[in-house]
Amino acid sequence: MHQTAVARRVSETNLETFIRRALIAAKIPEKDAAIVAGLMAEADVFGADGHGVIRLPLYMRRIRAGGINTRPNIHVVRERAGQALIDGDNGLGHLVMRRAADLAMEKATAAGVGWVGVRGSNHAGPAALYMIGLYIAIGNANHLPPWGGTEMLLSTNPIAVAVPSASRPPIVLDMATTVAAYGKVKTLLQRGEEMPIGWMIDREGKPITDPQRANDGFLLPIGGAKGYGLALIFGLLAGTLNGARFGRDVIDFNADQVTPTNTGQLIVAIDIAAFIDVATFKAMVDEVWETMKSSPLLPGFDEIRLPGERSARTAAERRAKGIPLHPELDRQLRALADELGVEPL
Repeated sequence: MHQTAVARRVSETNLETFIRRALIAAKIPEKDAAIVAGLMAEADVFGADGHGVIRLPLYMRRIRAGGINTRPNIHVVRERAGQALIDGDNGLGHLVMRRAADLAMEKATAAGVGWVGVRGSNHAGPAALYMIGLYIAIGNANHLPPWGGTEMLLSTNPIAVAVPSASRPPIVLDMATTVAAYGKVKTLLQRGEEMPIGWMIDREGKPITDPQRANDGFLLPIGGAKGYGLALIFGLLAGTLNGARFGRDVIDFNADQVTPTNTGQLIVAIDIAAFIDVATFKAMVDEVWETMKSSPLLPGFDEIRLPGERSARTAAERRAKGIPLHPELDRQLRALADELGVEPL
């Protein structure tokens, strides 16, 4: 398989407007549709192509099948000074996580640290959309067995951490506990491209490079057994601790459009001023940035990048030139517009 088609580019505003129209047509309240559309378009701006508008058709299928609550009562179940547990009432994950992030910041302002757990949520896009400290989530389908096994009991269970700076882009580590996020597999499948060796293996341990064969095997964890250990611990913290699904209970939202996923997530906000003067800290982060960037290079490398630097460059380029829309995705979105009776992108 190889890519021959050329992607056209669309502006962030036009993409956001189209997503909002589609959501409203699916009976999502206008205020909620605006929030979700803004976050989804932002995902594409920052280069998270596997978690942006490519997910819209799947969201629509679940909404129309009754698998997502279009009028959720997102509410706090348990609460203390620096902690809360939110029930998303099976609403769109972007709405649930926006509420969780806002509450975490409120609690951090009052208590120094705000830890908010979430249950009853759904797929919420890339973690970087909500970055105010630490974010961990349960993936919406299992693609990873325990180390040495073959039964897929774990998902990509991502973690993200954001650290602000004074004059540089924030340092944002946003990664799955697998070598590649499954959204990247879906993106390559849609584009007719092959996966690199090392992303997936079959149940005999042989590499899989054809994304059409993704169901024949599973993703590989980062760092071997260490990645498996991280996926397990993150699942316990974001899933089990919050009363969300984990392990065999996880619903594959790609195959099941009706059953509530009860997705678990957690977000932790930190008030820097509770530890150190904010300006001083940001200036020190700038110093760390400069130290890393100016360190000697190995042969074959032209620069050292910090986590989040590529996304910041991608965002600047896409805001200036537009977001590339692959022809197959473009076709699917036009078909979706026809189904919903809305103006196409």
